[in-house]
Amino acid sequence: MHETPAPPVRRGGGGTARKRLTADDWADAALAALAERGLAGVAVEPLAARLGTTKGSFYWHFANRDALVAAALARWEEMSTERIIRAMEAAEPDPAARLGALLHGATAMASENPLEVRLLAAGDHPEVAAALARVTERRVGYLAHLFELLGFPPADARHRGLLAYTSYLGHAQLAHATPSAVPTDPAYLDAVMETLLRP
Repeated sequence: MHETPAPPVRRGGGGTARKRLTADDWADAALAALAERGLAGVAVEPLAARLGTTKGSFYWHFANRDALVAAALARWEEMSTERIIRAMEAAEPDPAARLGALLHGATAMASENPLEVRLLAAGDHPEVAAALARVTERRVGYLAHLFELLGFPPADARHRGLLAYTSYLGHAQLAHATPSAVPTDPAYLDAVMETLLRP
């Protein structure tokens, strides 16, 4: 649905400011709630309170909670995968440097933000499962492409891409489940890269 002005938003001190909420605002709030409390945390009334608005604003953009979950997952796909791949393609011509930047950057981000771990835990939800499958294939495929650019045969490149991705996911899981088990020395990820690039 097209963007429509939201109801007035109350600010501190009794003043009133009008804020135009978009579907992306709601999707971002849903992702934040999902990161904090899992899929069960995505509920309309608490999100409206978080955004400083009412449920009426929600229904300008979404028919129901399922539509919001779908929009949040699409937003996650775009921001955490497609946008990052485009940025890497534009900024770094060397595939080995791209691999290193992706491994370091994505691992650090996942260690700080539990969103991806929460999504993996909600993998029995059909919409989440479908999004995870798309994102996994896209990410592993992109990593495999980088390994191919480095001269590895397609099958080997695919295996290395999968190994790189599972290393990232394992690191993210441990960072939230047992943080003391996760190495904090950046040299650890450098060693992972050396292993991945070894002939």
